Amino acid sequence: MDYTRVKIYTESNNLELVALMLEEKGISGVQIEEAQTFLEFLDKKNPFDWDYIDPAVEQLSDISPSLTFYLEDTPEGIEMLDDALEEIRIMDVERIEIAGVSDEDWKYKWKEYFKPTKITDTIVVKPSWEPYEKEADELVIEIDPGMAFGTGTHPTTTLCIRLLEKYISEKRSSVLDVGCGSGILTLAAAKLGAQQVLGVDIDPVAVLVANNNVEANHLAQDIRIIEGDLTEGIDFCGDIIVANLMADLVIRLSKDAARHLKENGVFISSGIIREKRDEVESALVACGFHILDVLEEGEWCAIAASL
Repeated sequence: MDYTRVKIYTESNNLELVALMLEEKGISGVQIEEAQTFLEFLDKKNPFDWDYIDPAVEQLSDISPSLTFYLEDTPEGIEMLDDALEEIRIMDVERIEIAGVSDEDWKYKWKEYFKPTKITDTIVVKPSWEPYEKEADELVIEIDPGMAFGTGTHPTTTLCIRLLEKYISEKRSSVLDVGCGSGILTLAAAKLGAQQVLGVDIDPVAVLVANNNVEANHLAQDIRIIEGDLTEGIDFCGDIIVANLMADLVIRLSKDAARHLKENGVFISSGIIREKRDEVESALVACGFHILDVLEEGEWCAIAASL
């Protein structure tokens, strides 16, 4: 499907008026950008409760106020656009940019930047569409994230895999991956020697993608992927729980993790911004865990704990 993208530049005090006019014309789902929104977002006196804010957000404080909307490139869409432009032209706007875009461009453009990557000493993540000649000591995971989260190259994932490398053994060979996304940690666990792996995700699309990746890596005999909210309703008990989530979800999961760990089991958690490390550690200790390892990379950290 092709679309027409329309971007209207105007003064901040006109944005709401333009958006209201478009809504009256049947055009909804507009995207408004203005510097004040991002300045308020970054205001330390009134911070949003997010674990992490990408530094690139700070650059948005200099943007010009604008409003963007999309219409299908069909006769009906063109008629709606002509009708809206007639109204816009008599309004106080600075300029209008109109461009054709394709949803195929949005879906696949990112693939140009996803290349085979050696993320630890032994694990290589290879997109399914890229060739790769493996070395003798490498374990290659073939992945197609599809519409699910997880290419394996983010520091939070890398930290988890480094801890999985350390703690998976003949004595610890069953793994529960909570919030498995595209299945990267589930696959890594099996590649590293885990004999029984269960991946769980609340998103049915992620479950579908993860199952496809399991099949592509010929690991269906060792891995099962199911839909679920953290560990609710799950009776699986493993030697290792791995959870690449975010601090608040790790804290929530820590209250129930012990029930799903075997004796001498290890709880590996990541997706934790360094500023929340102490908060997560305290929650783990309060639930009876003791800290085994803490790994850090950039703004992120991963924690391994045991009962």
